[in-house]
Amino acid sequence: MKIDLNADLGEGCTNDAALLQLVSSANIACGFHAGDAQTMLSSVREALKNGVAIGAHPSFPDRENFGRSAMTLPVDTVYAQTLYQIGALAAITRAEGGVMRHVKPHGMLYNQAAKDPQLADAIARAVYACDPSLLLVGLAGSELIRAGEHYGLLTRQEVFADRGYQADGSLVPRSQPGALIEDEEQALAQTLEMVQFGRVKSQTGAWANVTAQTVCIHGDGEHALAFARRLREAFNACHIHIGA
Repeated sequence: MKIDLNADLGEGCTNDAALLQLVSSANIACGFHAGDAQTMLSSVREALKNGVAIGAHPSFPDRENFGRSAMTLPVDTVYAQTLYQIGALAAITRAEGGVMRHVKPHGMLYNQAAKDPQLADAIARAVYACDPSLLLVGLAGSELIRAGEHYGLLTRQEVFADRGYQADGSLVPRSQPGALIEDEEQALAQTLEMVQFGRVKSQTGAWANVTAQTVCIHGDGEHALAFARRLREAFNACHIHIGA
């Protein structure tokens, strides 16, 4: 069995260089919620040095709230902003002799696109227009995955090690209790259940089916580095190979 282990990076955290030695894919912030040109360049260089797959991490234009504010923007605006962010990281990656592999939206853009077909379509259309060979990463079973498939993109269905789930397989909103799993043992158990058995226990206690092709660990978490090491150990113990 094989799983991709990804982290959101280039967001101003101190763990990035160490995390890039543990993950197989990096989603690099493109300046709209965090990061800037210099951060993108250093993140790309570090990812290439470690053989980690590079992806763009586009967001709503919301640096004030780290891309976590709900927004209602025209779909053409979202399309243009997504193109802009993907293009910036692709150019930096190419200049460094690398190839960008995937796109994963960030924060509220990701969450809204999981349920909004028009928003999902704008993102998938932008990815396809930039480069049809790019993978589109989205919440398992979401509208974003369906939009990617509509455009003939390869998709990667994502699950979260440290997030609570609702009965329909969607994430518990960050504004609600249970959104973040603080207990490492619980997060490890949840991740292994999703990867090995394709299911997650929701807040209601009911099981929700999920397809786990990539697991996200948040680089901005207080214990992100220690948890990433424990997760790798757990995967190794279960003979689950980590690779992009």
